[in-house]
Amino acid sequence: MELQNLQAIETATRFGRQELFRFGTALLFIIAIMLFTLGRGISGPDSVMLIVAAMIGGYMALNIGANDVANNVGPAVGSRALSMIGAILIAAVFEASGALIAGGEVVSTIKSSIINPDQIANSTTFIWVMTAALLAGALWLNAATIMGAPVSTTHSIVGGVLGAGVAAGGMGIANWAKLAEIAASWVISPVLGGLIAAAFLYLIKRTITYKTDMVAAARRMVPLLVAVMAWAFATYLVLKGLKKIWAVSFPTAFGIGLLLALLIYLIVRPLVRRAAATLSNEKSSINQLFTVPLIFAAALLSFAHGANDVANAVGPL
Repeated sequence: MELQNLQAIETATRFGRQELFRFGTALLFIIAIMLFTLGRGISGPDSVMLIVAAMIGGYMALNIGANDVANNVGPAVGSRALSMIGAILIAAVFEASGALIAGGEVVSTIKSSIINPDQIANSTTFIWVMTAALLAGALWLNAATIMGAPVSTTHSIVGGVLGAGVAAGGMGIANWAKLAEIAASWVISPVLGGLIAAAFLYLIKRTITYKTDMVAAARRMVPLLVAVMAWAFATYLVLKGLKKIWAVSFPTAFGIGLLLALLIYLIVRPLVRRAAATLSNEKSSINQLFTVPLIFAAALLSFAHGANDVANAVGPL
């Protein structure tokens, strides 16, 4: 009995240390944001409010990382294609890349397309509106994360900006046409994503799982699947992420995507062949060949998430 009590105390102590470390790391992150903002030489009557808003933005970013990043790397970690540390490193690199390269449009939408800033009396009120939106979204995300509920960051911040804006300037301040587009995307995105996922699962089953020689089938199909992901990502990156540096037409971006897809195919194909040489003709064995596509998908999803959802913490600022 005493041994069990000691083990329980040891477990509780270890858990307490982990929680203290997490809290301390988050606190240091927010303090670093405060010091960075102070170092920018901000002055004027709204300087204190701007610093507070930046700190709340950091708090929002922490909650985005705690809740939404799990959506990107969860499948890869759950299938043991990636360790937790490896997943965090991939998420950090590609989330930051997505936000820096392709996050501008979402920032602009949150900043000026949900509500009309010109209908707000002065800049101080506008700062309060955006600060309230950030705090509301961050608190909701924090509560959802504690409950273990995966929720949408975009829903949170759009609702926060809309609610704070209406409170400050009335119903006429909202851009209802833009909000209708955003709300429509909330319905279209999961439906379209589900249909595409179902189509890919059907393709994998018909071309690999239901074949007599699953190893040979996987050896042919896995490099093609990775190449398709590379094509989609490259086309998107050239069209959206790099358009301020190099504006190209869709056919040009499509062609660049195909060239990159071919290059990725030529790189991945021998790797998959080597890995398949030691596998048996069983489903559990074939699953090992999907490690590369899972890692690739986690990286691309992290980039897309950085381009979209990370802007939710930056847009109001």
